[in-house]
Order: sequence, then structure tokens, then C-alpha cells
Amino acid sequence: MSLADKFSPAPREVRLAGALTALPGLALLAIGVVLVVEFLGQAPVAGNNVYAEVAYYLVLGFGVLACAGGLLLGKTWARSPALVISLVLVGVGWYAAGPSSQPGFGVPIMIAGAAVVVLLFRRPSRAWVLGQQEGETEEEAARRGGLEGRAAQREPDQD
Repeated sequence: MSLADKFSPAPREVRLAGALTALPGLALLAIGVVLVVEFLGQAPVAGNNVYAEVAYYLVLGFGVLACAGGLLLGKTWARSPALVISLVLVGVGWYAAGPSSQPGFGVPIMIAGAAVVVLLFRRPSRAWVLGQQEGETEEEAARRGGLEGRAAQREPDQD
């Protein structure tokens, strides 16, 4: 068993999706830092609050990084937000490549977003999120209640 398997109970696909999900979070933090550096010492412009914009990018960036960290650590709660983030990335990439005529930015963004979607819907990822046991179908795991159902089966009755 490798160190990565000991550290995270998630399959390799989920950990890779977590690493890819961290990229837009880091980009949002970088945008926030660039805005602060660019507007430091400049006179305020009426109708433009750069600090609110920076705070917005930082909050979004840390939220995306929290989802990425959750996937890397094998937390099932992080799967749905990471899927939403990656679908938004596909849309952003499409807009950058198409209407904005910036395929150099848009295509890699689309590919990264689509890769996360594919990784999180592969069979090992689905089995992980359902808490699927050996020899059990996905339908049986879903009927049992997934990870919560497996945890409830392990706990002794408290009657």
C-alpha cells in the first residue's frame, strides 16, 4: 500500500480530480494578489471598490481550495461542489475560446474542467462515493444508503 493510499481513502481518480480542482482556486488567489499589488497606492476611483473585488476573489479561491483539499483527503462532501466548479470552468473556457476569441486560454480551461467531470464519474470514483462493498452493485450500495448506510451497519444497536 502506497503512502497516498494510507493518507487518503479515495481512489487515484478522485485525488487527481482534487489536484486539478485546486488550479482554479490558486488562480483566483493569484488574481486577488495581482489586484492588490496593481491598485496599491493609487487614488480611489468613484464607483470602484477594489478591496471588495479582492475579497470576493479570495473567498471564492479559498472555497475552491477547500473543495480540492476535501477531494485530496478523501471527503465525499467535496465531490458535488467540485463538479459544479468544473462545469463552470467548462462554460468559462467555452466563452473564452468562442465569443472572446481567446482559444489559448479557453481550450485548456475547458479541458481541465471536462477532465475533472470525467474523473469524478469514473467507476472507482462512483464506487468510492457510494461506499460500495466488494461484490456489491451500485444499485445495492445506493439502496443500502451508501457510506452512511455502511457506517450504520457497523455500529451496534444502542437500544
